[in-house]
Amino acid sequence: MSSAQKSNTPGTQPENISKSSSEGVVEDNDYTLSRVPAHAKKPFWKILLIRIGSICCVSQLVLGAALGYGMTFWGAFWATMLGSVLLEIISWALGTAAAREGLSTSLLSRWTGFGKMGSAIFGGVMAISMVGWFGVQNSVFGNGLSSIIPFTDFLGKFETPGWSIVTGLAITLLVVFGVNAIADFATVLVPLFIIVVLYASFHVFQSTPFMTLFTSPAPGPALSLGAATTMVTGGFIAGAIATPDYGRYLKNGKQVFWMTLIGTFVGELGMNLLAVLLAHATGTNNVVDMMMKTSGIVGVIIVITSTVKLNDINLYSSSLGLSTMINAVFNRKLNRNVLVWSLGIVGTFLSVIGILKYFTNFLTLLGVAVPPVAGIMVIDYYILRRQGRKDLEATRASGTLPSSVEKWNPVSLIVWVLGFAIGEITSIYSIGIPGLNSLIISALLYWVVMEIMAKVKGVKTIEFAHTSQVL
Repeated sequence: MSSAQKSNTPGTQPENISKSSSEGVVEDNDYTLSRVPAHAKKPFWKILLIRIGSICCVSQLVLGAALGYGMTFWGAFWATMLGSVLLEIISWALGTAAAREGLSTSLLSRWTGFGKMGSAIFGGVMAISMVGWFGVQNSVFGNGLSSIIPFTDFLGKFETPGWSIVTGLAITLLVVFGVNAIADFATVLVPLFIIVVLYASFHVFQSTPFMTLFTSPAPGPALSLGAATTMVTGGFIAGAIATPDYGRYLKNGKQVFWMTLIGTFVGELGMNLLAVLLAHATGTNNVVDMMMKTSGIVGVIIVITSTVKLNDINLYSSSLGLSTMINAVFNRKLNRNVLVWSLGIVGTFLSVIGILKYFTNFLTLLGVAVPPVAGIMVIDYYILRRQGRKDLEATRASGTLPSSVEKWNPVSLIVWVLGFAIGEITSIYSIGIPGLNSLIISALLYWVVMEIMAKVKGVKTIEFAHTSQVL
């Protein structure tokens, strides 16, 4: 029986149905390894706030301040614009596929070019990447709080690790309650964050000739356009590829388009460029110092605590990626809460040991290593439209998963490695924008190789061996 025929048979049962604890699974209302059903879709504004919250955060100010410290305003503008356009396209394409299919990024990859075992590798990479971001953001959180609120006297030099432990475990607890809790938290903190940043900007502009900020030289060492654009794309490329993790709760592609567009303009362009101006006005790339100079301790607390809005998504996506990997490798569906707690503890540990000092290098590497995956998924889903997409479409109405999936797609894995290698080479020799290079080259290479293989074999699309063990 062909995979297309199998798709017409009942698909796999939705995962959110309770199972015995002996199987290591309990009821999962966040649909970790199943489609989000129509009745579980969320209002547009809730998902929009999650999106804005994932961009409007301290790390975005850190990035904008880094650009402003090493570039003129217009140099930073073009770096931000180029990076933002790329992120918008990736987010919209993947988010639309997720809204249609109701699948997280790592699970969607199983039917969009990577197969079951390929999705395990990708899920593992996403889990590591996002828990790494969790550590980075939690370091910012802990460092910021320790600078204004001493943890306890007896901890002495360990004030920052102390706060990092508290904040890391608190965010982990929030994520345990799922996407609804994440949306509720964003509803409170997103408006507060934007108000504080706008107030700080207004305060600076009152004491500094506004027009001079657009023409003033960079206060710090020069930063090239290629490096800056890679930092912009790298700073949120993992977040862009993780768009399906919450975009799957939207109803259609139109909602995804407006979510990504508004989020990009408010977050990437808005926050980045305000931070650039603040860096020029204050002569520092230290966000905490910047906010202290302009909005006082209350502003610093709000800005630092807004890190939660991004970090909960980091941990949420990491748990989805790890769940996909474990399921693909061991054919088991583990309790999502156990995964969240495990990853939260690991991420908290990373923040305690000081992963923040690797922030820029981490951004640059991520900006080159992750984009090839997005390019491959978009080409496979929208252009090649292979059996995986047909099977997803055939089972969409029933709300189940297809009854078969490719085991491996060696082409996508080889192209992923080649795309990353080419991106790294162009980064070393400063050729173009490494993150964009890796994405475009991987997408085109995957498309060309798959088309050539299909013509050589005399078939419409290339398919690799399938398995009926979907989960």
